[in-house]
Amino acid sequence: MEQVLQQFCLDGTPVSCEPFGNGHINRTFRVTCSSGRVYTLQRINRVAFRHPEELIENIDAVSRFIARKDIGLEMICLCPAKDSRKYAVDAQGEFWRAYDFISGGLSLEAPRDCNDFYQAAVAFGKFQQALADFPAATLHETIPHFHDTEDRLNQLRASVEADACGRVRAVGPELTFIFSREQELGTLCRMLRSGALPLRGTHNDTKLNNVLLDEQTGRARSVLDLDTVMPGLSAYDFGDAVRFGASSAAEDETDLSKVFLRLDMYRAYLEGYLDACGHALTENEINVLPLGAKIITIELGMRFLKDYLDGDVYFKIDRPTQNLDRCRAQLRLAANMEAQWPQMQQILRETASSRCWT
Repeated sequence: MEQVLQQFCLDGTPVSCEPFGNGHINRTFRVTCSSGRVYTLQRINRVAFRHPEELIENIDAVSRFIARKDIGLEMICLCPAKDSRKYAVDAQGEFWRAYDFISGGLSLEAPRDCNDFYQAAVAFGKFQQALADFPAATLHETIPHFHDTEDRLNQLRASVEADACGRVRAVGPELTFIFSREQELGTLCRMLRSGALPLRGTHNDTKLNNVLLDEQTGRARSVLDLDTVMPGLSAYDFGDAVRFGASSAAEDETDLSKVFLRLDMYRAYLEGYLDACGHALTENEINVLPLGAKIITIELGMRFLKDYLDGDVYFKIDRPTQNLDRCRAQLRLAANMEAQWPQMQQILRETASSRCWT
């Protein structure tokens, strides 16, 4: 670790380096220097991100672009290495990055109330608004086809045909649910190709725990984990946040009767998101926000199901059928969205029409 730290331009001499956080992708450490400055040090997972230098370029470009806008979000600031790059490479060829540690913030796994979720929406909305004039096409696609629902469908179909573990016969209802909605699932992809939706610089991992709230006021303070910043669609960012934070149950809940969309949380997130960035979105983008929630929920269900069919090679599992349980919970959530679709659309109309920019 000392050999890595010596490569960065830190304020003072490192006096401690301790494991930090509970992330499953990158190894993270909290570094304290003799000056009192504290940094976050991370080793980038080369399995998840095959071109870490491109990931760093994305983070650096976006964080510096947003920082210049002074929109009320505290952005991470990458520390330069002594060779002027924004990363270091150790003797084993592993890539590391360091940035200022943001203290005094609160990261939640689930909203305590609607205000928490509103503030998370404000954070991600400000992030999206700040990138409204960012040239999204200049960003690297660090995970190819990450939110390309049509490609995800093709990948699932290939796993079904291969049936590597002989599990296809047990998932007939799940496959029927997904493929019966194939035309609808490709809607956002087709709208992007036609120009009906603009390509945006997007976060692509808008879970609640990637927002830092102020410990004292509860207000949005920072957006964390920019590893998946890529070109994308605002509807997917909105939808993934709703899928994660407005669900009534855990992502792998086995009692499906407990899984439904909380409309109060959906409304809170929609209000916060549109308050923060609604004026920067096109009419089409606003209209497809609920569809983004439904599509991304089924897309993640497809990813869990594909991994189950492939032998659980991507997502970490703690029990043999966990990926299948995850899939079923996501599909049940999507089905409940369909059951509440009139209410979701009405909430969208009420929220959008009440904003002064409409």
